[in-house]
Amino acid sequence: MHRTNSTPPTYSGPVRLGPHARAALRPAVAGIDAGFWHDRREVNAQTSLPQGPGLLESAGNLHNLRLAAGTAEGEFRGSYPFVDTDVYKWLEAASWQLADEAEGDLAAHVDHITGLVAAAQQPDGYLNTWFQLVKGGERYKDLRWGHELYCAGHLIQAAVAHHRSTGRPELLDVARRFADHIDSVFGPPGSGRPIDGIDGHPEVETALVELYRETGERRYLDLAAYFVDRYGHGLLGGEAYCQDRVPVREATNVEGHAVRQLYLLAAVTDLATEAGDGELRAAAERLWYAMTATKTHLTGGLGAHHDQEDFGDPYELPNERAYCETCAAIASVQWSWRMALLTGEARYSDLIERTLYNGFLAGVSLDGERWLYVNPLQVRDGHTDPGGDQSARRTRWFRCACCPPNVMRLLASLPHYLATTDDDGLQVHQYVTGRYSGDGVTVRCATDYPWHGTLAFTVEETPADRPWTLSLRVPRWCQDVRVRCGEEAYDGPVTDGWLRLRRTWAAGDRVVLELALESRLTVADPRVDAVRGCVAIERGPLVYCLEQADHPGGGLDDIVVDTTRPLAVKHRPDLLGGVTTVVAAGHRRAAPQPGWWPYTPYTQHTQHTQHSQHTPRAPHTPAQTQEEPVELTAVPYYAWANREDGSMRVWLPTS
Repeated sequence: MHRTNSTPPTYSGPVRLGPHARAALRPAVAGIDAGFWHDRREVNAQTSLPQGPGLLESAGNLHNLRLAAGTAEGEFRGSYPFVDTDVYKWLEAASWQLADEAEGDLAAHVDHITGLVAAAQQPDGYLNTWFQLVKGGERYKDLRWGHELYCAGHLIQAAVAHHRSTGRPELLDVARRFADHIDSVFGPPGSGRPIDGIDGHPEVETALVELYRETGERRYLDLAAYFVDRYGHGLLGGEAYCQDRVPVREATNVEGHAVRQLYLLAAVTDLATEAGDGELRAAAERLWYAMTATKTHLTGGLGAHHDQEDFGDPYELPNERAYCETCAAIASVQWSWRMALLTGEARYSDLIERTLYNGFLAGVSLDGERWLYVNPLQVRDGHTDPGGDQSARRTRWFRCACCPPNVMRLLASLPHYLATTDDDGLQVHQYVTGRYSGDGVTVRCATDYPWHGTLAFTVEETPADRPWTLSLRVPRWCQDVRVRCGEEAYDGPVTDGWLRLRRTWAAGDRVVLELALESRLTVADPRVDAVRGCVAIERGPLVYCLEQADHPGGGLDDIVVDTTRPLAVKHRPDLLGGVTTVVAAGHRRAAPQPGWWPYTPYTQHTQHTQHSQHTPRAPHTPAQTQEEPVELTAVPYYAWANREDGSMRVWLPTS
């Protein structure tokens, strides 16, 4: 693939606002040159993405496309009607990567698979290998489970990515033909279209908004608006699972399948942005607040239930049974970014940071070859793993392989989520070593974040005749921030999460931001029953956990942390690719005497543990023995499950 032979892309990123969007901020151009996220993206580019075509081949996804095109023989392979989406998400990821490397093996694979997709498309634009091959061409008869529009959405997003990164039209032409077909089939009563319906898995809505942004075709935006407003009207049986219980404009809390809910809300925010719909904006703000206040794990993970992959009740945030699907973390980032653009508020990028470093990044192994579909906050001693997609052990691939290519596409497009511009200047949302550019301004950052809190910014390009504002996000977790502009200390206020530095800048001007990365103990709202009486260890944006591998001589279920002792930091270049660990004091509770009943009356238990050893013990109360002091080594949560299998926990009981 030679980009020089085609129209150069004007912008490469998942969200490109329309010319009339009512948004506070617009995405800026950013690049990552070194450091933490550069290393993770290199693994993605050098290991994860190149493995994609082979894994899609072995799983049968590419075989199905050949069958649909009539160029191969055999049976459909795969367990689900939406296996095409794995191909499309990989194509999207690879297309974003092509913005960095326009030629080579990856480009050749993209060309080849794009050809397979185009050949499988039917003359009227329809494309879904499950229905073409297994269901005899029967279309849109099972909108709840068939996922035809969901598949179309991922195809559209892949096509937009390919067009923005390469300037080439081949995949975009396929996506437009499919979108035009959908537009001819779906519409409200009285529209003259045969089907008034919605997909059981929202996705196509936000993709249609982006297709409108890419092509300028207003009917794609109108189609997205139609789909969004038809959820909650009983077209899918009125179930919360597929977002059909309450219209989004009336909803007061997130519910049902977490990924479906978040994809729908990303589209809600897109529509509020492009159409200036104040009611949709109010719904998005209301639901984001409800989600973060009552249904978000410390890691940014979302989803309490394995059953139906859904949110659960407010403050229902279990540890070992937490679902926290990797795709839900990705969807959370996508939605929060759209909210940040719409409102300009820093809180949304605070959640993005937390989710990226923890709930999202845990989904892929350090070597880029193994994955987690679910991301629990505890694995108990002696855990018996069921295997499959819901395993707490890293897996090479899944029957429902939505998460791996989803991780690939977020890592490949990560520079898009770093910075924005507005009429007043440049805003830096996420901190990396690299450059941030927009509207004639370029600022370079050098940092070893998240291990150290020093961020050194140098202005490289700037207008010489007008002032502008450099806005730096101060994370919510940071309690001590210091700034120097050149040699002078700056003591201006942090307002709504932003430190705003306004002046007429000159090339070479420097700003140094110091964020204090103190290790800290965190407690949850007491309504979170699962972790009452526990603390978690955090440092900067990172959530930490204990792993059995660092605590030989026993498991973790009997570990108790001593909150009266200070936390210490150790830099470990030899461990897990190079991490900073946090060391705490604690003890291991000795096992009680064997007994058939594990519960003790509270008064008798406290008398026994707090009084002398001569205090009489109630019958059948387990005898206590000495507690063993132990040094606790906490590692970043994103790096867990990269060594031998064993127990793990984020929340630690206190002594």
